[in-house]
Amino acid sequence: MNTEPGAGHRSTEDERLLHKLGYAQELFRGMGSFQNFAISFTIISILAGCLTSYFIAFNNGGPIAITWGWLIVGGFCIVVAMAMGEIASTYPTAGGLYYWASRLGSPAWGWFTGWFNLIGQIAVTAAIGYGAAIFSTSLLNLLFDYPNSVGWTFVTFSMIMVFSALVNTFGVNVTALLNTISAWWHMAGVLLIVAVLIIVPDDHQSIGFVFGETINNSGFSEANFGDLTFWFVFGIGLLMAQYTITGYD
Repeated sequence: MNTEPGAGHRSTEDERLLHKLGYAQELFRGMGSFQNFAISFTIISILAGCLTSYFIAFNNGGPIAITWGWLIVGGFCIVVAMAMGEIASTYPTAGGLYYWASRLGSPAWGWFTGWFNLIGQIAVTAAIGYGAAIFSTSLLNLLFDYPNSVGWTFVTFSMIMVFSALVNTFGVNVTALLNTISAWWHMAGVLLIVAVLIIVPDDHQSIGFVFGETINNSGFSEANFGDLTFWFVFGIGLLMAQYTITGYD
């Protein structure tokens, strides 16, 4: 049961709004504000998303794609998140995106939204699991001479997927606890990495390098914006930030 101050009042208001929409509340609302934040923060997963896709931005644009990628993509994602927040407060249903699309558009839009969202969730789950498998096999190979082949990477990936499926069968309370731990782990991990990057190196790159240096290892066009095709390469580099900031709906 949610014991946060005012939780009972909010729950009652939500139930009334659901009744106005023609729905009776059936799902148990046992997560507090921080636990709901922890779910989205865990799904975004700065550590998993950024570290496993860093090479995409570095090779397709370089520092300029990495730095400006966070700012550009982050800005657009904030606008999208604010819009979805307004819709969620008006239609607080478990259906989420597909229900909103059905009400604001038509059932056909809801159908497409639901299926595209499902396909995206399946794909991103597999992508994150595969990234974790590559990282795990490489680390185990360095520490314990664990085989670092494609076959063993797939075996590791399969074990990660099975473990993830089992975790999600244990109920909301266990999932909420794990997401809370994950949120703090991510915040501590990011702060640790930033601190190491600031303190450990003897020399740091200039501001001009961070915000203006271009690198193009794609083999496509030159490494400057004077070549129009480099804008396409730069767009590919933005995938690091776009891949990371997903799933917050």
